Amino acid sequence: MRQGKDALPALRRAAELLPDDAQLLIAAGNALCTGGRARESLALFQRAIEIDPRSSEAHNNLGNALQELGECAAAAGCYRQALAISPDDAETHCNLSNALRRLRQLPEAIACSERAIALAPGLSIAHNNLGLALAALGRGAQAVASFRQAVALNPRFVEALSNLGNGLGELGEHDAAVPLLRRAVELAAQRADGHYYLGHALQQLGQVAESVGCLRRAVALQPDHLLARLGLATALRLQGQFIEAEAACRAVLAADQNHVAALSLLGDLHADRGEFAQAQQLFQRALALDGEFAPVYCSIAAHRRMTREDSTWLQGVEALLARSLPLQHEIGLRFALGKYHDDVRQYDAAFEHYRRANELSKRYESSYDRAKMTEHVDQMISRCDSTFARAAHPSASAAELPVFVLGMPRSGTSLIEQILASHPDAFGAGEVGFWDSACAAFAAAGSSSEEVQSAVTRIAREYLARVSALSGPVLRVVDKMPANFLYAGLIHAVFPRARILHVQRHPLDTCLSIYFQNFFRLHPYACDLDDLVHYYREYVRITNHWRKVLPRTALLEIPYEALIEDQEYWTRRMLEFIGLPWSARCLDFHRTERVVITASRWQVRQRLSAGSVGRWRNYEKHVAPLRPLLSVGVDGG
Repeated sequence: MRQGKDALPALRRAAELLPDDAQLLIAAGNALCTGGRARESLALFQRAIEIDPRSSEAHNNLGNALQELGECAAAAGCYRQALAISPDDAETHCNLSNALRRLRQLPEAIACSERAIALAPGLSIAHNNLGLALAALGRGAQAVASFRQAVALNPRFVEALSNLGNGLGELGEHDAAVPLLRRAVELAAQRADGHYYLGHALQQLGQVAESVGCLRRAVALQPDHLLARLGLATALRLQGQFIEAEAACRAVLAADQNHVAALSLLGDLHADRGEFAQAQQLFQRALALDGEFAPVYCSIAAHRRMTREDSTWLQGVEALLARSLPLQHEIGLRFALGKYHDDVRQYDAAFEHYRRANELSKRYESSYDRAKMTEHVDQMISRCDSTFARAAHPSASAAELPVFVLGMPRSGTSLIEQILASHPDAFGAGEVGFWDSACAAFAAAGSSSEEVQSAVTRIAREYLARVSALSGPVLRVVDKMPANFLYAGLIHAVFPRARILHVQRHPLDTCLSIYFQNFFRLHPYACDLDDLVHYYREYVRITNHWRKVLPRTALLEIPYEALIEDQEYWTRRMLEFIGLPWSARCLDFHRTERVVITASRWQVRQRLSAGSVGRWRNYEKHVAPLRPLLSVGVDGG
């Protein structure tokens, strides 16, 4: 590009002196295009064609300038004229393929790329273009194969690296995508797109903090990159930075008031705050603008009860599923259809859609490792035995601030948090991702008394800093990370005066609710009923252990069904257990205004209902693999 800009004055001067030299005019036009002045180049290419109508180069380059300006139909006409003169020019076939792809004339675009490859098998851009056309037609696996060939021919081809990474991501192979996208960023660190693509892939892997950094870099490099801003808003929402997330989302809408994805995300942000009417208005607006935007169908279903009157919604979802879709979108729509049929009491149809959604989810690379889970539970039981759990660690924190609500996912942990967070002296922190890494750090710290005490001190300090930053000045902060059931012994050792609430729900209701939820890689065991049985048994095994080794003053067990039956009794017990005075506001928990981003954000804004108790009986014919859990009790079954 630098050479083109430097050469431009001399080329333009030469073209003025020799106005009938077609090659000089083409060279000057190319320099203008390279310098970002495509519109100015048009006259030069057109003059070159007047001088030499048989110049395929002039027709081709005029097409390039027009395509740069977004005039793809006119560009395609120029490429066709160039090919009429030079039918075996592979690069012109590539250019025509690009124009046709942008015009959505995909079969012809594919044919052009295949012709280019036949003429020049080593032309990497031809393989890349073929991949783009195949991807646009929904043929993801074939597109990835073409992108792989482009990268094999030119390992420094940044666009092909990005396209291959994105293509793998569309197939759910985010772990394989990230190294390719990192390489693209290394080769072109000043390109905003590269940072955006990498940030998006990292977000899909749950590496949200690094994703935020990538997306901030993309926005810094290109402030008008709306997809990067929107990706940043999504990542900030996942981090709990709701004010900044909404600001980033509204910045996109300020630039484009009809940006469908931004409208949908803003609706989700309203839903997080319990503002469901406003959320539904935004979802419907997004749907009116683009009836093919799959995520908004999922959001509509997630935040209200569906009825048979939702026939337009149903037709839209079924029409989308009749097409080839990115894997993530098809999974989401299948889960949404499952919820629709569950809401209208068509249970066989509901289960079939949930089953298909979960089978599709298995295509993602992550899978549940039963042996690893069993080993992890063995280690926790061995490491946190009764001696360790009941020991008075000199460096343990005396803080009573944390309250831990744990149990299986979908067992009622969000409900308990919402009830407690309705107290004026409590704050609901949501699911604080901390104890996985804290346990790993503790295990790596060493076994001497000094090393153990140092690790306990560090963990307590870091955790209190984390939750205090979220909550402000309150007496209790509620951490409702369900999977903390694995770490109750370590938690008690670090915070012996903190209180732990263990929520227990009927095993089949729990597992079926997990199976019906789109957790998207977060819980690999969730998409297989047999894996669910194994995970649940391990959960029972370790919670049986905590029941034996933890003092009764540390652990309160709450039966979900009993809470539904007698809300006030169990609310009083919970408040007394965590050392807070009675507050009637906890009975009206559904009115509490706060942000909730877990899958239960709609349910916790409803009054308590027994409708979810015994739900598994609606699916009795489908849950045979779960039935062994009926015999699993507090003794491990």
